[in-house]
Amino acid sequence: MAGPAFRAAAVRVRTPATSANLGPGFDALGLSLGLYDDVVVRVAESGLHIDIAGEGADNLPRDERHLLVRSLRTTFDLLGGQPRGLEVVCANRIPHGRGLGSSSAAICAGIVAARAVTIGGSERLDDAAMLELATEIEGHPDNVAACLLGGFTLAWMESGVARAIRMDPADSIVPVVFVPSRPVLTETARGLLPRSVPHVDAAANAGRAALLVEAMTRRPELLLPATEDRLHQEYRAPAMPESVALVNRLRADGVPAVISGAGPTVLALVENGAAEKVAQLAGEGWAANRLALDAGGTSVLPLA
Repeated sequence: MAGPAFRAAAVRVRTPATSANLGPGFDALGLSLGLYDDVVVRVAESGLHIDIAGEGADNLPRDERHLLVRSLRTTFDLLGGQPRGLEVVCANRIPHGRGLGSSSAAICAGIVAARAVTIGGSERLDDAAMLELATEIEGHPDNVAACLLGGFTLAWMESGVARAIRMDPADSIVPVVFVPSRPVLTETARGLLPRSVPHVDAAANAGRAALLVEAMTRRPELLLPATEDRLHQEYRAPAMPESVALVNRLRADGVPAVISGAGPTVLALVENGAAEKVAQLAGEGWAANRLALDAGGTSVLPLA
């Protein structure tokens, strides 16, 4: 394949926050949320310059170690070659280490930006290949599928290849996120999961995950039973006891609440009229935010 040519103009990419699992849909179900990171990438004459504002500005690396840059580099390799230099500007709004898909947002931003700045990039790397690449970098497809596609997604691996379908969540569903001040590393949360679980728990989760598809798309009144989980949330409680306690308290009050991804953020999926009241239930130590549902996923936007 001939080496690529690059656009002289910068490209702007917007990536949404995501919530994976949604209770029983462990490593499979995802939801795209209306909270966004923006990235501007321009091919330069030489070198690498990174500017970061917002989340992570004080601690993210400004060199080749940055996850977004690593995703750019990997994608450029697939597209046929590296540009001479790069200028990258990040405006980060998605909290880091909170279970809202900040790493998936960085990965997807890098892949989409590299494709957009490469002339003929869409022909060399189609949407299915982007999902495969994002999954390879992230390690699992649930967050990256929701980030790329938007809406409510179901992702799976088939013969080692990532697949996903997108569905439209019911318009009346409003996500409310409760974000704690302290992060939890995904590796820590995953390390608490047992190697095997009781068959009865696996069967219960399979049924609830199937019900959740119906509840998310057509019958939101079923969200409370549909979000019940037995596979991962209680096992992770030692790493995030306050989060699991909040989930249990909200559910006892009839609110469909789950751990968002690997935590520690708590996600409540409520009907539109109840969102403001639910947002006030967490108490001190939580930043409660009512979010929109994101329908578009990762997108290339005008610079202005």
